[in-house]
Amino acid sequence: MRWLKSSWFPTALLSLFSAVASAATPLAYVPNEKSGTISVIDTAKDEVIAQIKAREKPRGLAVSRDGKYLYVSNQPDNSLGIIDLEKGAVTDKIALGESPEGVSISPDGKWVVAAVEITNSVTFIDTSTNRREFSVRVQGKNPEHAVFSPDGKWLYVSAEEAEQVDVIDVEKREQVASIPVGRRPRGIGFLPDGSRAYVACELASTIYAIDVQQQKVIATIKGGNFSNGVAIRSDGKRVYVSNGKDGTVLAIDTADNKVIATIPVGQRPWNMAITPDGKKLYVANGRSNSVSVIDTETNQKLSDVPVGELPWGVVIR
Repeated sequence: MRWLKSSWFPTALLSLFSAVASAATPLAYVPNEKSGTISVIDTAKDEVIAQIKAREKPRGLAVSRDGKYLYVSNQPDNSLGIIDLEKGAVTDKIALGESPEGVSISPDGKWVVAAVEITNSVTFIDTSTNRREFSVRVQGKNPEHAVFSPDGKWLYVSAEEAEQVDVIDVEKREQVASIPVGRRPRGIGFLPDGSRAYVACELASTIYAIDVQQQKVIATIKGGNFSNGVAIRSDGKRVYVSNGKDGTVLAIDTADNKVIATIPVGQRPWNMAITPDGKKLYVANGRSNSVSVIDTETNQKLSDVPVGELPWGVVIR
């Protein structure tokens, strides 16, 4: 089922999206909830080079492993939209259930998953067929994020009404564990080697380091007010956590789990992403309608990039 006709886009804009799809430099994609758009940022220039119409309320976003498609959750019609980046348009949608939110893709690109709040479940879609294969119910209520471990074996799930991280065994297709953390776990990130996961808990304003093999918390780190998004540098040496009420991002050294910098950004920083080379962090500022760009070597903000209204997060191709 198509949401948008390709004729909606003028020829010049189609040419722009063809350039976007084949760009050599990493591109950052930002879903804007209130605008119903996805802003495309060229990370070499740190400027918006395109806007993609994405239906009413885009939230969670993931990019396919080949870089050809975006998968975006849409709350009003409870679906996962598929955006063909060469066409710059939503070309299909998949029913998910009421109030879908976080979206992620497995390391091998086989699965795209969406956390579905009202049914307290995670839906798995086969990317080769774009069909729903199965759903797994979790213990936490109103799940928000579902993130794969680097080896694809585990899926960690956070939820608004929870004090634990629920663990899904992907091969078994069931929840197999719950790891106690603080109130309202939000963002989740894994070290590249998969040995540890970091979870930000909003109401506890605390970050929890989890030993993945033991499936238990091994360290707690005091965060700012309403710790939220999590992003981890590609070398595994730094974890970044956004603080929604403070308008800051913390930089944490993974060697000793100590905070080494507090970086001012925009209002209500939320979800984040780091470029593949690990050099720049992009932070969605929900109430500033901007994305802050941070140099991860100096831990200094480089710029603020204006985007649409109420940006929810960032993914980088």
